[in-house]
Amino acid sequence: DIEHIIIDGGSMDNTRAIVNEKAHPRLTHFMSEPDHGIYDAMNKGIALASGDVIGTLNADDVYKDTEVLKKVVATLKEYGCDACFGDLVYVSKKNPAKIIRLWKSSPYKKGKFRKGWMPPHPTFFVRKEIYEQYGYFNTKLKIASDYEIMLRFIEKHGISTCYIPEILVKMRMGGKSNRNLFNILHSNVESYKAWKINELPINPLTFILKPLSKIPQFFMKPISLTSPSHQ
Repeated sequence: DIEHIIIDGGSMDNTRAIVNEKAHPRLTHFMSEPDHGIYDAMNKGIALASGDVIGTLNADDVYKDTEVLKKVVATLKEYGCDACFGDLVYVSKKNPAKIIRLWKSSPYKKGKFRKGWMPPHPTFFVRKEIYEQYGYFNTKLKIASDYEIMLRFIEKHGISTCYIPEILVKMRMGGKSNRNLFNILHSNVESYKAWKINELPINPLTFILKPLSKIPQFFMKPISLTSPSHQ
């Protein structure tokens, strides 16, 4: 029971033609209109969604295989958690088969955000009731609203999470938050604002540890595991 919702920012390319030509039977909504950025678009999709669980997949990114959503549903059913997440690989923009780095996550424990930890947002699946209870993406943040919403849900409100120790998403390099040094710095500034917005005690080292924690990703080889860990 899956519905596909496509939110487009009023593209002037052939997006509409591609969607009309290759529309999947499960496509329930296709909206193409000007918006106020990617998080505004995500909020529109969340509002339209009628399912129990919501995942967001950015343009050019793909799920690792056709079993990903089955694993997500099975994990949420087995452990009854509010959200789940897994691992992610960054791949070449022109060659998705070429892996650049591996973002291997880990089960959440209280306080891990203060140590620079965060799950890969494209692998983050959340029950819709959590959005309805704790709010949608903060559109005042232009790069790090995905960080803010996971901080709000997990660290502030303590929703229950499950970690699936497998690669769930292939993400092409060149995304907005890591496109250049300026965007990386801007993302870190907005991450700091995320803590202030949520009135959480700030550890200045968090914003040093956050980018440093990504360095090992360039030296790790992808590992496929099977059984999820529950927190």
